[in-house]
Order: sequence, then C-alpha cells, then structure tokens
Amino acid sequence: MHLSQEIKPISYLKSKTADVINDVNENQRSIIITQNGEAKAVIQDIKSYENLQNSLSLLKLIVQSENDIENKRTISQEDMFENLEKKLFG
Repeated sequence: MHLSQEIKPISYLKSKTADVINDVNENQRSIIITQNGEAKAVIQDIKSYENLQNSLSLLKLIVQSENDIENKRTISQEDMFENLEKKLFG
C-alpha cells in the first residue's frame, strides 16, 4: 500500500465524494482523509473492511488460544471428542 498516494484533504472529499467512493470501490484501496494536515479518517471499500474485521477476529481467537495453552486450560483431544459426543447424542 502506498499511503503517500492515497492521502487527501477533507476539502477534496467534500468536492469529489462520488469520485472518491467510486475509486475506493474500483481499486479496493483505502484513502486517508486529513484535516488541518493531520490524518483523521480512512475511507475503505466494504469488502476490504469485512476482510479486515474477519482477520482481526481470527487473530483474537489465536491469542485467546495461546493464553489457554500457556495457562494450561486445555483438555486432550480424546476428552474433547468424548464431551462433544455426549452433548450431541446424549
């Protein structure tokens, strides 16, 4: 990602909103919006946003799993399948 090419002032967004939305959707590239020279917002196509959220959720699960392993909050595979069978089949 070349952020330097995708930084636009808020005045640009105000005057070319439709163009910005079309560009973001066509190129699937985020645009950083600045106000008074500072980065204030990011405009992103919905598919990229959903992928980012899914990736973050997966990373959270990995961290939780690593914490469980570290704190010895695990069970054997055999016990897990046994418990699962009891829940499914009574």
